[in-house]
Amino acid sequence: MRERARAKINLFLHLGERRSDGYHELESLVAFAGIGDELSFAPSDALSLAMDGPFAPSLQNESGNLVLKAAQALAANAGISPNAKIALTKNLPVASGIGGGSADAAAALRGLCRLWKLSPLRDALDEIALSLGSDVPVCLQSKSAWMTGRGEHVAPISLPRISMVLVNPGVAVSTAGVFAKLQSRSGTGHPKPDDIASATDLAAYLKTTANDLEAPACEIAPVIEEALTALLNTGALLARLSGSGATCFGLYERDADAERAANTIAKTRKGWWARSTFIP
Repeated sequence: MRERARAKINLFLHLGERRSDGYHELESLVAFAGIGDELSFAPSDALSLAMDGPFAPSLQNESGNLVLKAAQALAANAGISPNAKIALTKNLPVASGIGGGSADAAAALRGLCRLWKLSPLRDALDEIALSLGSDVPVCLQSKSAWMTGRGEHVAPISLPRISMVLVNPGVAVSTAGVFAKLQSRSGTGHPKPDDIASATDLAAYLKTTANDLEAPACEIAPVIEEALTALLNTGALLARLSGSGATCFGLYERDADAERAANTIAKTRKGWWARSTFIP
């Protein structure tokens, strides 16, 4: 049994004030890319996780892997032992603002429900997802959505297929560090988009929004600004940081434009990760 953990892209991210529970109220238009990590699941008499892929070494010494936490939480909810042999192919950069760990955890929940033949109520599964992280509920659905609250409110939204490039300049940015430097917040209540039919339409709408975490992330890692400039210099209709970074995205009118841009950036920027993909 296999599940894909698609990269999560915050097309915009507006923050409100800090809540009494310590989280920030947020509002985000979220999309998922055509690329991601891959997970497979097989029966076993114990719980295990094997990892490979280009970014697996970054996770080898990580404690409390979210995939294992997802397995344990789902099994505890069902009253069963978390027995499964899980394999994770880590294709996405780690701690990069595109929901890699959250998407992996969500894919684990979906895959293990199939493996263990579980059919939990949607509310129960969403509660498990939220206990693992604010991005896990939206990653559980893995479809374009309007996300609010701390991430627990997820409403489907329709977006067309749009060409995109993802670029990570090879730096890790601490989410906590970015929030610590946050100076201004856009607040919530921005109008939802109407009739997005093309990349041009989406770029025009997104120019009325922002990622509130972009400025503090660029302060911590100025190379992010270089990544944004590199995308714009290849003809991106819009370039923006996703989440707390350091992965940036650019929107393009055609797949050929995106492929050319990704190739150019990969060739000219040593150590950067650049991939041409799309919003399905």
